[in-house]
Amino acid sequence: MLRIARLLAVAFALLSASLLRADPSDIDAAARGVVRVVIVSTNQDGVSPVGHGTGFAVTPDTIVTNAHVVRDAAQDDALKIAIVPSDGGRAVYGQILAFSPRNDLALISISSAIHLPPLAIAGGPPPDAGEVTAVGYPLNVDRAQGLSLADIIQSQPPVKSHGYLSGTRPSRQFDTLLHTAPIGRGNSGGPLLDACGRVLGVNSFGADSSSSDAEFFFAVSDKELIPFLRDNGIDARINSSPCRSMADLNAQERARAQQEQIDARVALEGRNEAERAKRDRAQFVAEMKVRDERDDRMLASVLLLLIAAGLGWWAYEKRPRTTADGEPAPLPQPNKIAFAGAGVSVALVLFLQITRPGIDEIDRRVTAAMAPEAKTGSGQDEVSLDGHKGTRRYLCHIDQQRSRVTTSRTDDLDFTWNATGCVNGRTQYGFANGSWQRVLVPNEDQEVSVNSFDPDRREFRVERYPLSNEAMQAARAARGKYSAPECGGNAAAAKLGDQQAGVLSALPSQPNERLVYSCDVVGEDGQPAKAGPTP
Repeated sequence: MLRIARLLAVAFALLSASLLRADPSDIDAAARGVVRVVIVSTNQDGVSPVGHGTGFAVTPDTIVTNAHVVRDAAQDDALKIAIVPSDGGRAVYGQILAFSPRNDLALISISSAIHLPPLAIAGGPPPDAGEVTAVGYPLNVDRAQGLSLADIIQSQPPVKSHGYLSGTRPSRQFDTLLHTAPIGRGNSGGPLLDACGRVLGVNSFGADSSSSDAEFFFAVSDKELIPFLRDNGIDARINSSPCRSMADLNAQERARAQQEQIDARVALEGRNEAERAKRDRAQFVAEMKVRDERDDRMLASVLLLLIAAGLGWWAYEKRPRTTADGEPAPLPQPNKIAFAGAGVSVALVLFLQITRPGIDEIDRRVTAAMAPEAKTGSGQDEVSLDGHKGTRRYLCHIDQQRSRVTTSRTDDLDFTWNATGCVNGRTQYGFANGSWQRVLVPNEDQEVSVNSFDPDRREFRVERYPLSNEAMQAARAARGKYSAPECGGNAAAAKLGDQQAGVLSALPSQPNERLVYSCDVVGEDGQPAKAGPTP
């Protein structure tokens, strides 16, 4: 029976893994905010560690851990709490902000000497199954490596262990998650992460088992953690969006792009068909008008010739031949007028024939009819590198179906965009490879953000790349090689587009987080847009 149960467990694990595998980059990104919590004794002999556990950042200067990890420090003023970051940086002391033995949770505040990346907490109801990862500092690993208690104050990466959720059940008067991701002494207070690197719970204890029993472990669930944080005034990052891999999102984007291409071809064929119909109509109208004009001028010419002939005949026949003395008689005034009228008629005939439209006039009229209508305007708007004009105001809303949100907020964006890539009249975007981008490399946060805007699609994107301390230093060095220009038209946009290439080349192949916003032009109807953050 035990063998069958194990086979079923393996089959279930393989099935769950096929549904959704944890993305290593997500777990690595979350692990940057995991710390070792060391309880140290301070006396005349110096500082000596007496025990340790794990914690994780929920704000840049606030750590969550288990209450039992810091219980001794809460009861003995001679003991202090040292926080050791996982990715470089020196250890700092922390102070207990909140202590809740009931659900085994505690909060620790630290100084601003280190700036930790907060982890996102999974919102919504806890899942009943799926792959999970425990991150922390198990003591048995330290012992296997021969580390002393003094060594644990040095920065080291945490240990990651994988398993599966086995359900939710209350335990010890608080709500817990049951899982199979191995944890040991020292893991207490560390996060239990879902496949997207979001906190599902705080690892707390394991189930007693003999060698023949399966091992299970317990984590304080978010049902306990979120109210605990709110009760203590902590504005944690809670993410209730579905967990999707970046690979799935990229596949969705490729399918979307293919569908857009199909729609564009269909629309182009429709425009071409409409263009052909318009040209055929213009051809027919031009032919009819040119033919009518040619016929009208021919008829007018015939009439004018008849008039000229009649006037000439009358003036000739009615002229006096001679005077009384036999001399040639002078031409009377009426005859002169008749001859002049005949001459004018002939001249008009010549003019009508010379200006009579030819067959080539049909082509000219068709071309004129097919030409786009000229748009009126001030004519003073600068034309951008992508062919747009003017300045517009946009209000953008997050598109959850196309976004992968891990820790960022998704507030609406309200900004003005100039055709030459100037945002809100002060931030210049670079233009390169047909795209508007601005690369943001902060001095404190351990992630690079790439903002991009497509005026044609009215789409704003934010892609974030959480980096290790070493990779972040390389990105800052690349950023330090240039100064971003102020808004300065096409020249500044092209220059910045080239300058940012050095930072972009240092980033991973894909981001950890992608926010896609759909934008609308606002202000044209006179209605003000709701104020919000700017990109």
